[in-house]
Amino acid sequence: MDIVAQTHQIQMQSHYIHAHSWQSGAVDLSLTPIVLMHDSLGCIELWRDFPARLAIQTRRPVFAYDRLGFGLSAKHPSSLAVDFVLMEANSTFKSVLEYFEIHNFVILGHSVGGGMAAAIAAAYPDRCQGLITIAAQYEVEELTLSGIREAKAGFQQAGQLERLAKYHPEKAQWVLDAWTETWLAPVFKDWNLKTALPQVRCPTLVIHGELDEYGSVRQAQQIFEGVKGAAELQILEGLHHMPHKEQPELVVALITEFLENIA
Repeated sequence: MDIVAQTHQIQMQSHYIHAHSWQSGAVDLSLTPIVLMHDSLGCIELWRDFPARLAIQTRRPVFAYDRLGFGLSAKHPSSLAVDFVLMEANSTFKSVLEYFEIHNFVILGHSVGGGMAAAIAAAYPDRCQGLITIAAQYEVEELTLSGIREAKAGFQQAGQLERLAKYHPEKAQWVLDAWTETWLAPVFKDWNLKTALPQVRCPTLVIHGELDEYGSVRQAQQIFEGVKGAAELQILEGLHHMPHKEQPELVVALITEFLENIA
């Protein structure tokens, strides 16, 4: 099926944001669009063909953007604030909605992007029609920290930072530090979604790999139990932190089924 993909540059007051949109030939513009939130080392390009698959199967427009400091967006002027997950809802995300003239939306996030998606659903209770999290963290747990420590050590090996720079030109070290140094900082140890989730009233789909190396199944259960709207929990047997890349057909099918009752 044909897919129309377009690149956008959103000019904000002091910087610019790189964004992308996908629309299939069978798109139903009466359906609420999907907005994607990437993970700690992610960007638009690292979603691969997942947005196009979503656009085709759900017949909805799909949008994604590189957060400030990531991918092809402008450099971040400083380090991440401790409350960066909650802040995204009323900063760059708000500008993305305005640029694309999006009112109601479905929000989908992977890993820390899943936490941001939950915070966004909480901040826009009247506009967010559905929340989907994939491998999201509810809080900082030892499994998360041990996985980050191992990844940080791995990036000390020759060529690893250069691989990251392929997706984050001139920003690779900042991106890596924004992940590892933020999450490993003592001041971040009490971060969680406890105050945000009770504000989520829309239908929610929580997807988590059984063997996720950055978050136990309990993380997904806490998100599932914490939201106030109707919720569905899918623990995917044998999958890890990237279920949408490990089993894309399965994940897209779960999302498509979940969205069938959302206009």
